[in-house]
Amino acid sequence: MNKDITLVILAAGMGSRFGGLKQIEPMGPNDEFIIDYSVYDAIRAGFTKIVFIIKEENYEIFKETIGARVESHIKVEYCFQNNDKLPEGFDYKEDRVKPYGTGHAILCAKDKVHENFAIISADDFFGYDAFKQAGDFLKNNTDFCVIGYKIGETLSEQGTVKRGVCMENNGYLTDVIESKVTKDGDIVHCEPLDGSTPYDIKLDNPVSMLMFGLTPVLFDELEKEIVKFFENNKDNMDTCEFLLPDVLDEMIKNNKIKIKVLPTTAKWLGVTYKEDVEKVREQLKQLHDNGEYPKNLWD
Repeated sequence: MNKDITLVILAAGMGSRFGGLKQIEPMGPNDEFIIDYSVYDAIRAGFTKIVFIIKEENYEIFKETIGARVESHIKVEYCFQNNDKLPEGFDYKEDRVKPYGTGHAILCAKDKVHENFAIISADDFFGYDAFKQAGDFLKNNTDFCVIGYKIGETLSEQGTVKRGVCMENNGYLTDVIESKVTKDGDIVHCEPLDGSTPYDIKLDNPVSMLMFGLTPVLFDELEKEIVKFFENNKDNMDTCEFLLPDVLDEMIKNNKIKIKVLPTTAKWLGVTYKEDVEKVREQLKQLHDNGEYPKNLWD
């Protein structure tokens, strides 16, 4: 099996709730970006290439900041998620600013990825163990995988958050239920976003933070499904989003793939609002102080 594995980083989001391009907000004690830690951990875990999916207008700033730091350490490629990259016969909305979703983003990287790969968002800190789990799996398997974080490790002190709650059978994913979740003592109350029956889970129940291990088989499926998706959303082209979890769910239900749930001991950190920044900075500093990361990542 090809031991080359790629990390695809989804970085075309607008960061609108945060108030800017949060991928290049200094977070570490030496002004590291969150994305720096993902690349650093991926290298440690044996990944051999990074593909950044960005908006074309952000290319220069990415190249001059993140690219300048990491390109001497690992092979780096860029691809653009532009809203005019649609299947033949579909017209994009020129006034639409928001990208067309995670499924569309990954499809934009098809020509750059020919080996097993993991995907992550640029906005979140995933931790070394998550990359190690994903990397080891991708080097030795043809199934897909999802990194499963203990939900209790991903909750916010600010209250309710949205999480993709993983349901599994014999270690394989059967469903991801997108839910609003609230901690109450040793349990977590979950309200599915689709309006179905609320349920409770334990603090160690796995959740998906959109870190998947995938194979190139996915691209053919995305190409078929995106045509169906836009056919069904011809009257909704200004707001619809073609999302990877929806495609994976269909593939599971049609027995086209199996997705192994890989538990991780890593702690996930995320920034959604400006108010989250200081807490994440404190936690990253602590990781440096504890020796998890060197004083300067790229020295």
